[in-house]
Order: sequence, then structure tokens, then C-alpha cells
Amino acid sequence: MVAPSLRARVRAGMIEEIKTVARRHLATDGANLSLRAVARDLGMVSSAVYRYFPSRDDLLTALILEAYDALGDAVETADADADPADLRGRWLAACRAARAWALAHPAEYALLYGSPVPGYAAPDDTVAPAQRPPTTLVGILRDGVASGRLAPPAEDLPEPLRADVAELVALLGMDLPPALLARGMAGWTQLFGLISFELFGRINRALPHRDEYFDHQIGLMADLVGLP
Repeated sequence: MVAPSLRARVRAGMIEEIKTVARRHLATDGANLSLRAVARDLGMVSSAVYRYFPSRDDLLTALILEAYDALGDAVETADADADPADLRGRWLAACRAARAWALAHPAEYALLYGSPVPGYAAPDDTVAPAQRPPTTLVGILRDGVASGRLAPPAEDLPEPLRADVAELVALLGMDLPPALLARGMAGWTQLFGLISFELFGRINRALPHRDEYFDHQIGLMADLVGLP
């Protein structure tokens, strides 16, 4: 293999330094990033930063992609480390990993799941990384159905919801009953609702024992899905 050129290594190092400073700004200023402010902290003229990130949106996209991948890594690793046959244990581990990552990286989580950034539209290449956590949860359901350890719910979905969910099943390429996927999606939205309410201070006074509350709620979602 040919070693990267000195110029390429310097450029890669500069890109990482810019992103590191930008993350600090996320923690203090939210997603209202300013390339001028980042350049000032780096001791650079703003025109120099534009050689690495042509716009604020390009820098935001780079941070979003990294955050989605870091969250996806955490959730997928937790699932992989659990007993493959323990469907409920895998579900709980994946949910706890998502919460732990969010609590350790609140600014990055807020960038992903907080208020939309005015004037910013995420490009298509953010879609696949964003799907990694819910795909992990759906994979647990798929394994349960395939092994016979998870019985699909008996209810019929109302139209046009049934058609919408059936399209999602086809898009995922997984052999899942639509009613089961609908319940899995309820678990996914509940998970990120729980995390967001905690991280943004919506329940902190009312529920000081938040670890216990979180575990109780994700257990209820596991019950709803039908995990044994």
C-alpha cells in the first residue's frame, strides 16, 4: 500500500481539528455554527476554512454523519455483545446503549434529534447512517420471528397504515408481519422520546430516578412488541 502523501495527512489532520472545534461550538452555541467563529478559534482566516468545508452546511453534514455513525456503532455493538437468543436482553441492551451515547454526547444528540437547523436540509447520504439504530431494533424482531420465539401480533392494521407499513417491510427487505413492524416502530419512537425528554430536561424534576424510569419504559415497549 502507498502511504498517504504529506499533503493528504496534513489536510486530514486539519479537517479533524476543524470538526473538533466545531463540536465545542455545538456544546456552547447549539447548531448555530459559524465558520468565522471556528476559524477564529483555530487562529485562521475564515477563507482558509472554506478550503476544507465550502459552507457551514458541509461542516454540519460532516458532524451529523459522524454522530449518526457513532450512535449506530454503540447500538450495534451492544446488540452484538448480548446473547443472540435473548431477544429481550438484546432489545434492552440496544436501548440502553442509545441512551448512554446520548448522555455522553448531548450536543451531538441535539444536532441529530433536536430542533431543525434553520436553512439546513440534510443530504441523502445522511439517511443510511440515521437508519442504523432502528434497523438494529427491527433486526431483533426479525430474528425472533425467524426462530419462532416471537409471535406476531394478531391485530389488523387500519388502512392506509397497513399499506404504509407493508411498503416499509418491503423496503427493509425483512420478512416481518406489518403489525409487528408497527409495534417495533412504536418502541423506536418511544426510545428516542424518552431520551429527548431526559436530555432536554422535560422530566428531570418530576422523575429524579431516571435510570429506573428508563428501564421500566423500555421494558414496557418490549412487552408491547411481544419479546419473551
